[in-house]
Amino acid sequence: MHLILALILGVVMNAWHSIDLANALVIDTTKGRIIVALEPRLAPHAVERVKRLARMHVYDGLLMWRVVDTPGFNFVQTGDPHNHDGDRSALPDLRAEFSANIPATQIRFVRTGLAPEGFLGVVPVGASYASGIPRVWGAYCDGVMGMGRERDVDSANAEIFFMRGTTRDFDHDYTVVGRILVGLDVIRAAAVGVPPKHPDRMLRVRVLSDLPSSDRPSVEVLDTSSAQFEQLVAAARRTHGADFSVCDISVPVKAYP
Repeated sequence: MHLILALILGVVMNAWHSIDLANALVIDTTKGRIIVALEPRLAPHAVERVKRLARMHVYDGLLMWRVVDTPGFNFVQTGDPHNHDGDRSALPDLRAEFSANIPATQIRFVRTGLAPEGFLGVVPVGASYASGIPRVWGAYCDGVMGMGRERDVDSANAEIFFMRGTTRDFDHDYTVVGRILVGLDVIRAAAVGVPPKHPDRMLRVRVLSDLPSSDRPSVEVLDTSSAQFEQLVAAARRTHGADFSVCDISVPVKAYP
């Protein structure tokens, strides 16, 4: 009996795994801490840019200067080096990374058919099979982090934004770089306005692997191939029926300070 119980517990424990420390951000804000998992398979250049700017301390102290809270259009904009729309760093602009060819074996599909959707790591994605290997794009569900830009699609530079709700109109139009694992409540608590009367700010932005080991928070996510995750997906399908989408579920997280 003890052996059987140990095996069962082992299967459950193995369903969780640590995040990639080298592709995660720790953002300390005036409202609390945010931890973001970055997804370089989807947007390698944008992910590298965000990490580089964090290491250059460009993001430290910047205001959450545009916080929009309307149905279907709900996000926090920041990352502009001088807290004005369209501000740039000293680095060159980036080409758009709205989608990427990614093998289907790397995606955990939760919806199939004519409009397949699923997860690339913890990031919600949509996909198209028109060219054999799926063409995959980030789905702008709550908690997703994107790169801002100007009218030119190849004008992303330093500006970033975080979704406080779901706005799928942003799909195909802005580069997705990751998703919040810890601190979605922090983003939702940010002072609203353009600009807010008393704006919140990012106090310090760091790459998780750069923190001393003694200061690193421990973050684990549920394996999307696990039975536990399938149960969550099945429950969401039952709840939402034909309207079920990838935005109706997120990958569970366990975090320890």
